[in-house]
Amino acid sequence: MTSPSSLGSPFGLTLEQRLDRLRWNHVHTTLLLALGAGWLFDSLEVNLFSNFVNPIDDHFGVGSNTGQYILYWWLLGILVGAMTGGALADRFGRRKLFVITLLWYACFTMLTALSPNLPLLMVLRFVAGLGVGAEYSIINSAICEFMPSARRGRACAVVINFWPLGAIVAGFLAVILLNVLSLSDGTSWRYGFLLGGVLSLIVLVFRRRLPESPRWLVTQGRVAEATAIVERIEAASGVVHDGTDSGSAARIGERLPFRTALAELFRVYPARLALGAALDLSEGFGFYGMFAFMPLIVFPAIHISNGAIPYFYIVGNVGALAGGLAMSMMFDQIGRRWTIMGFYTLAALSIGLLALATDSGNTAAVLIAFVVTNALCTAAWTSAYPTFTELFPTHLRAAGVGFSVGVGRFGAAFGVLLVTYIANHLGIGAGYWVVACFWLIGTVAMLIWTVAGGVEAAKRPLESLLRKPAPALGEEVAAG
Repeated sequence: MTSPSSLGSPFGLTLEQRLDRLRWNHVHTTLLLALGAGWLFDSLEVNLFSNFVNPIDDHFGVGSNTGQYILYWWLLGILVGAMTGGALADRFGRRKLFVITLLWYACFTMLTALSPNLPLLMVLRFVAGLGVGAEYSIINSAICEFMPSARRGRACAVVINFWPLGAIVAGFLAVILLNVLSLSDGTSWRYGFLLGGVLSLIVLVFRRRLPESPRWLVTQGRVAEATAIVERIEAASGVVHDGTDSGSAARIGERLPFRTALAELFRVYPARLALGAALDLSEGFGFYGMFAFMPLIVFPAIHISNGAIPYFYIVGNVGALAGGLAMSMMFDQIGRRWTIMGFYTLAALSIGLLALATDSGNTAAVLIAFVVTNALCTAAWTSAYPTFTELFPTHLRAAGVGFSVGVGRFGAAFGVLLVTYIANHLGIGAGYWVVACFWLIGTVAMLIWTVAGGVEAAKRPLESLLRKPAPALGEEVAAG
């Protein structure tokens, strides 16, 4: 067992500092896997739809663009769920909510499989999206609050990179249902959603054992509970606390209603909220715009059959996983600013590559470009979430993330409609151009943040990112 002195004595350290200084241990690994699995099944949700959008259209006998409206309602559900779930997580805790939300979207995903008509399917997609949106706020807040500061960026990014794993699983499910079992259009998508919901329930076994965030407990005045959890994590790293009351740097306050929490965010942290909203708007429009574009516009244009679509997504998301993990490894070393600006710009340029490949009409060229684009776009958006999550104080973190994600899903929902409309009326090239421009919004937002002296959070304790006393409106960009 490691002596306290070899890692620095816990004496005189706050609870937050005791969490930040720890070396990686099995508790961190368990948290990473259990919370990452949530992203995996969130991804399974949207990618099941991408794989089965054409069979759904064919089954209900509707036009090829009807799928955009199903995705639209699902994204609106995420918008509402992110804002609501963020407020609830700040009031009632991370642990309780990430058990409830998992049950919620698993149940409504399975109910989607039973939809007798298209209107009910859209309603169920919206309701399932509420649970997925809440997960965005809760998982990002929880993982950020547990991880040691030196590895926080990498750990948070790795958790989010469970997303392409979910996309790969969705692709294999689609291959089995469409090609191996050769199920009909009216049956394949039903089994896909049913299996997706059932598989996500497995995560409950792990999530029920996760501890509550000590940082959140402290904000509620539950210091004894927070201390006990910190001591358990310390023990896993071989550190024994000497029993001295170490206190906390956190604000201890009442449970704030969402409107009050949001008002405080706008008053005290307007620039941070604007950065989070801009980054998520940019990636939401850019990422979902591309994924609506591919099955609805591009695949029919290059004559890709329903049965071949899953193979595109499997190969493409292998590229996404590689790109996201590569970014994760350099995230803490390069820093948030250069990572965001670099990968958002590369994501925009990669859309141009995909446009050229589509224009060639060559299936192999489109697949290669899709792999490259997916790698760079995933590296971009998975760097955004940790960046804006860590900028908010603990008692407002989930609400801040929820608002940012809500703005992003608003952009994604209307982006899906806008991109497909432009592609149908002005051509595929124009649609690609719009998607590329939205990726550049993130680049510009981070450039403004950097020039204005916005804080660089890489490897820094969360509490050191907050100004004391709290800044007035418009001042906090100078922090750090």
